[in-house]
Amino acid sequence: MPGISDPGAELVMACISSQVRVFPIPGPSAVITALVAAGLPSNDFSFVGFLSAQATQRRSRLSASSNETSTQVFYVPPHKLCAVLEDCVAILGPSRRCVVAREMTKVHEEFWRGTLEEALSEFSNRNPRGEITLVVQGWQKAYSQELTDEDIKHELEIALANGFSMSEAAKLVAKKMHANKKKVYGIALNLPAKLQTSQR
Repeated sequence: MPGISDPGAELVMACISSQVRVFPIPGPSAVITALVAAGLPSNDFSFVGFLSAQATQRRSRLSASSNETSTQVFYVPPHKLCAVLEDCVAILGPSRRCVVAREMTKVHEEFWRGTLEEALSEFSNRNPRGEITLVVQGWQKAYSQELTDEDIKHELEIALANGFSMSEAAKLVAKKMHANKKKVYGIALNLPAKLQTSQR
């Protein structure tokens, strides 16, 4: 049943506009197939689809997903996987669990499981092929309990290393960790100068 993030959706809309009845028949859907096999919570999930090829727009969309407690599902072209994972590590956090589902229902089917940071390390060392569905754990509320300056510093270092400016990194980390923005920015100002300027 193609039609989700697929040209088939345009055909359905054209049929409806022309008053042609549409009969859906259950069939393969990558988002559902990946979600079912991922082993992450599936009672509440958000399907994002393909992220923008433009880094700024992609990061903006990931930032919007950063506080979602539901499992997040993305479609990712194989040649963009590492770039997407880099942004996910910086914006969603390195320790979130994820599943990289590749070539589902085909001979070379793979379900790789680990953290976002581990996924980036794994797929930076090989050239993945085929259609990829990335399933990412939703935001967990652990940060709001015992948040330390070291936690904030660690997240800032990750964001800065991934090319965000100091103000962008402070805003991102404050939102993700539900911390006071002025406090986060103050910690950012006290980071070593080489970290403050380590933009891609």
